[in-house]
Amino acid sequence: MKKFGMVLTSLLLVAGLVTGCGSTPAAPEKSGGGLPADVQAIKDRGVLKVGVKVDVPKFGYKDPKSDVVDGYEIDLAKAISKKILGTEKIETTAVTAKTRGPLVDSGDVDLVIATFTVTEERKKSYNFSDSYFTDGVKLMVKKDSGIKGLKDLNGKKIGVAQSATSKKAIQEAADKIGSKITFLEFSTYPEIKTALDSGRVDCFSVDGSILFGYLDDSTVILDDSFSPQDYGVASKKGNDGLAKTVNDTIAELKASGELDKMIQKWGLK
Repeated sequence: MKKFGMVLTSLLLVAGLVTGCGSTPAAPEKSGGGLPADVQAIKDRGVLKVGVKVDVPKFGYKDPKSDVVDGYEIDLAKAISKKILGTEKIETTAVTAKTRGPLVDSGDVDLVIATFTVTEERKKSYNFSDSYFTDGVKLMVKKDSGIKGLKDLNGKKIGVAQSATSKKAIQEAADKIGSKITFLEFSTYPEIKTALDSGRVDCFSVDGSILFGYLDDSTVILDDSFSPQDYGVASKKGNDGLAKTVNDTIAELKASGELDKMIQKWGLK
């Protein structure tokens, strides 16, 4: 009888091990407050890490005198931080169109809020929120250039940002009207504006709201507009709890009218 009891105990232990090795994954761990693990990690850290632009006036711009980064997207980052942490505590990292994706991939930033246009191709690599701003690709030229539209850029050079969607949008539009154009790619927007001023390029092309920040007495933004650009907050694939929190925050800001107030605050259309 004693031997039988030992055998029975062994069978029960084996059964327990088999049950624990089932194919159904365990539910993600949540905090006492029921937060997803990726959101809880940010809460435990006490700061939201965000990749932002520092060279786009009104969206994300670093004041050279104060070193303060401010703009519409900074305000949005603070609103998301308040949703997660209860405070507007953010740690910003300067990004460009070329670096913002890799910084999400590496985990150096939790979110990228940096005039990041949502495309079907990009959605394969990142979680994107619903749009918080919609713009269109436009063209800036020198006032004395005589250029009135895309057709006048036939045989000309257009300056665009590396890895931005502007190049594709303008190329497609140029192909439709038979214009032969070439592109020069730059790391930052100030570099493109300098190239336009010096005559290295004949046109500076990016989203209209970004161009507006570089408009001066010597330049003009043309009426032409191409390929509507929806900006979304990007997060790493798999961080679905964070993505949902971001989307919920944007939905609440839209419903309350706060998002429109932010847009108005920064003089954006």
